[in-house]
Amino acid sequence: MSHITLIRHGQANSGAKDELSYDKLSDLGHRQARWLGAYLRETVNHHSRLYTGTLTRHIETANGMDTGLEPVRDARLNELEYFTMATLLEDQHGIDFPTEQGAFTTHLPTVFNYWQQGKLEGAPETWDQFHTRVEDALNEIAAGQGPALVVTSGGLIAMAMAQAMGLEIPAQARIALAITHTSMHRLFPIGGQLAPVLFNAVPHLDVPDRRQALTHI
Repeated sequence: MSHITLIRHGQANSGAKDELSYDKLSDLGHRQARWLGAYLRETVNHHSRLYTGTLTRHIETANGMDTGLEPVRDARLNELEYFTMATLLEDQHGIDFPTEQGAFTTHLPTVFNYWQQGKLEGAPETWDQFHTRVEDALNEIAAGQGPALVVTSGGLIAMAMAQAMGLEIPAQARIALAITHTSMHRLFPIGGQLAPVLFNAVPHLDVPDRRQALTHI
């Protein structure tokens, strides 16, 4: 098995309330991607493979990183459809979409709980289907030759970490909310299983003139 470095995409359209309008990088998101790519080149981080989801924000982030690697696009690496499920939660259970950032700390685990329990009629996929596609995709990538970069989204990274650590929804939701744009998260094979050895690393942003570029939403 080979280790995997998961990367959250750069900041997207944070003012969006639907999947389509969210799926593009902001100007800052493009800069974050370029800074990460420059950091990887300057520190001679070796990765022989690059994978991304098929979403625009994944592709734009990978392009901005300019790794020189030919990307493999895999829809299994796409994000869960949070906006879609938040709309279902509002329509079916009367729980409003948050109007301020702090409310997401309770809204996200609520969405996860209703989703896991099958209480969101018409959800794009079930919780178990999401769990399985994440697990299958990452195990297949880990089985390949050489360290791999995987450009994806925060919800998928949180699921991967939850799987590796056996976490339940409250902890998984806190992880999802903590994940910074263009942050790095590494899974390393230990005893035939993927184990987390790096979480939320942003060395390319941890300098005085870029700390305002640390974004989560």
